Amino acid sequence: MPVYTLSYHLNGHPQSHQLQLQQPELTEHDAAMHLILLHFGDSENSLLLPDAQATPEVIVQQAELLGVSHIKVDSAPD
Repeated sequence: MPVYTLSYHLNGHPQSHQLQLQQPELTEHDAAMHLILLHFGDSENSLLLPDAQATPEVIVQQAELLGVSHIKVDSAPD
């Protein structure tokens, strides 16, 4: 299973997070959604989440509005 390292900024501060997923690639908008859920996915902030029909552009824009930016996805060999 691939391990993805997400490098990003949260409110201007560099961060990183690793995900192990059963998918061959991880796009920027998928990474943005994982980061939104990681930082804002509790029940009190559920209105901040993009809806299920959101386009990739809307997901990335929502992440940026929440302070998640400069998302870079790196994958480690299996």
